[in-house]
Amino acid sequence: MLSDGFHDVPPGKAAAIVTGLQMFAAPALRPEVESPEWTLRRIEAPTREEYLALYTAVGHDWMWFSRLQMPAAELLAIVQDPKVEVYRLEAPGGETGMLELDFAEPETCELAFFGVTKGLVGGGAARWLMNRAIRRAWSQPIKRFWVHTCTFDHQNAVQFYIRSGFTPFYREVEVIDDPRLKGLVPLDAAPHIPVIRSA
Repeated sequence: MLSDGFHDVPPGKAAAIVTGLQMFAAPALRPEVESPEWTLRRIEAPTREEYLALYTAVGHDWMWFSRLQMPAAELLAIVQDPKVEVYRLEAPGGETGMLELDFAEPETCELAFFGVTKGLVGGGAARWLMNRAIRRAWSQPIKRFWVHTCTFDHQNAVQFYIRSGFTPFYREVEVIDDPRLKGLVPLDAAPHIPVIRSA
């Protein structure tokens, strides 16, 4: 347990506050954009290249990196598992979104990855995508739907999930090697998190 007060994060590291949220019944869906120019396509058994192209397109601004450092076999074992569903939101102008639902744990669905590219933020695409995530998750025999987010993500992410029907249930601090300094993601990724190098 961390004691009260300030705790140094060494140069070359990055730190985030992680919040887990969950729901135990399907909520009423919130209003969404009517007749948008968006479609949702499931990517069946994605290749590593196909998966990482979508993952990096959506995750660049939020410093998604965990899947980038996985050995290929480990990554494919996850994303090609029949109990894991990967979807791509397709939108005009090359904008996109990502939805990954993991049903591997009995009676549970994890919203493993969720997001849209910068051009879709604030335009209703995230709500549209979330409504489909909720509908798909609760179409299966689950008792719990959960997600975790962190302060690397959009500043409104926690409130967005709460408005969607999730309730916070845990919080933790994550300290990592800054993936930008390791070359996993570009140095301009997640500009809201400054890079602090070792002297």
